[in-house]
Amino acid sequence: MARGRPRNNPQDVLIRSAELIGWALGGIEREIVETRNKLSALTAQAAQLRQRAGLRGTRGTAAPAGSATIDGDVTEPAGRKRRRRRMSPEARKRISEMMKKRWAERKKTGK
Repeated sequence: MARGRPRNNPQDVLIRSAELIGWALGGIEREIVETRNKLSALTAQAAQLRQRAGLRGTRGTAAPAGSATIDGDVTEPAGRKRRRRRMSPEARKRISEMMKKRWAERKKTGK
């Protein structure tokens, strides 16, 4: 008779690992359902607060770019691109002169 620990049958190991994977998936799926329920409750609460505040629509509540939705899809950036303000040549020159003046002052004081 062989001494020591009995050898594991490869088939038994596969069955055990499949059971563990099944339990893990079940737990993950339960967490997903709970998270979706919490999200829907929070969304309803936000809508109720908006209604109490008298706000129309959902201004300012757009999801940030690249965030996930309830379905797990990634959203594209919302809205238009922000237009950059152009500085006039006069303003650019004024700022340049002021900065040169500041740097000259700083160079004199030795900071």
